[in-house]
Amino acid sequence: MASLKDLRVRINSVKSTRKITSAMKMVAASKLRRAQAAAEAARPYAARMERMLGALAASLAGQSGAPKMLAGTGNDDVHLIIVTTTDRGLCGGFNGSIVRATRLTINELLAQGKTVKLLLIGRKGREQLKREFGQLFLDSFENVGRRGVTFAEANAIATKVTGLFEEGDFDVCTVIYNRFKSAIAQVVTRQQLVPFPVPELAEDDTGGAKALYEYEPSEEAILAELLPRNLAIQIFRALLESNASEQGARMTAMDNATRNAGDMLNSLTIRYNRTRQAQITKELIEIISGAEAL
Repeated sequence: MASLKDLRVRINSVKSTRKITSAMKMVAASKLRRAQAAAEAARPYAARMERMLGALAASLAGQSGAPKMLAGTGNDDVHLIIVTTTDRGLCGGFNGSIVRATRLTINELLAQGKTVKLLLIGRKGREQLKREFGQLFLDSFENVGRRGVTFAEANAIATKVTGLFEEGDFDVCTVIYNRFKSAIAQVVTRQQLVPFPVPELAEDDTGGAKALYEYEPSEEAILAELLPRNLAIQIFRALLESNASEQGARMTAMDNATRNAGDMLNSLTIRYNRTRQAQITKELIEIISGAEAL
């Protein structure tokens, strides 16, 4: 049975832990508002960019003059996976869900006889995948978005990916990240970046084919300019979504930890009071017994 001193030490320890988790929850909540606003603001632009490029790419798909980032290499033997995790922990199952999805994707590709390479964003993903898939690591980035996600960081990663593609190091590039849904829910998302996925030709509300446009300069020149920029924009969106999801997951995790610390504190306080009362009762019995003996 724990002594009163041991219980007091545990109670003080739990109180200190609760103060820390409560402070971390408030910090995450403050960061979440800004990160959520940034992620939601980037969605319309990124989605519109994809639609515009899709309309352009649909007219050039399969043609010999199509840019390489649209036409691809003609193979899908080598896959580059960009894994987006965090540098810090204490965010619940945020990193675990990304790592599980990455493992599943890697195993599926390896089972099909494909070659897999990994580009890791965040220290936690690298640590969890190093033992099993360390030989697949191509490069890693840390401290991305430490002071807020910037387009320059996304552009640096996109430049790295573009250079690898031009050198023929991979055929298909996919990014895996958590898309922000709410503070308590994140959706693991897999998005192909290279080659640009050409959507199926859609029809308008009247049932006819979509209108045809003439472009100046040519579609090839526009796509050659916009496809690398779109790659940076999509990576930027993934980083923003991941950052917002991280703050939401951390806020939820710290809120649960604070509640659990409060429940444990109540339980320890009751246990302390009962132990103290039992000790007082024992001392009284000993005093009364001694007085009667006299």
